[in-house]
Amino acid sequence: MSELHVRVADEDRDRTAQQLQHAFAEGRLTPAELDERLSLVFSGRTYGDLLAVVSDLPAASTAEETVHLETKNGHVKRSGDWDVPRHLRVTSKYGSVDLDFSEAVLSHPVVDIVFDLTYGSASVVLPPGASANVDDFANQWGSTSSDVPSRPRPGVPHIRVSGESKYGALRVRYPRKRWFTH
Repeated sequence: MSELHVRVADEDRDRTAQQLQHAFAEGRLTPAELDERLSLVFSGRTYGDLLAVVSDLPAASTAEETVHLETKNGHVKRSGDWDVPRHLRVTSKYGSVDLDFSEAVLSHPVVDIVFDLTYGSASVVLPPGASANVDDFANQWGSTSSDVPSRPRPGVPHIRVSGESKYGALRVRYPRKRWFTH
């Protein structure tokens, strides 16, 4: 049996979806093409199915992308138009952390965030429709709250949050609605 006829796992589909989202972020695919191809990826059964969806795109990078943000007393803030790495490690002893993904470039279908907070708190703002799982985040004396769905859904970003906080809080939410007046 040819490798093209071997059945794929969810991890293979996720990796292919990541390659498509990266190509979209680079401007190689239109939004309609991305949606169409993601649909084919998540319904694909074999390596041949997945290969057909990405055969006209540059090969995906195999390097794992990790960014470490660290502060002792300051404030870690990322917002606006910024590239989100596949893995994000955030360490804060006394400061606060604000990660706003609502306008960010999310090239990966799944992003892992590991928090190491002592006294600081963290706020994570997701783009509308995205999901986040905070089940692997431990909080000793603070609180953890999430106002977004926790299960991943095809075609939208999913954030996996892990790590710990001794006294701080973690909050995951969507952007606040803006009211405009004429």
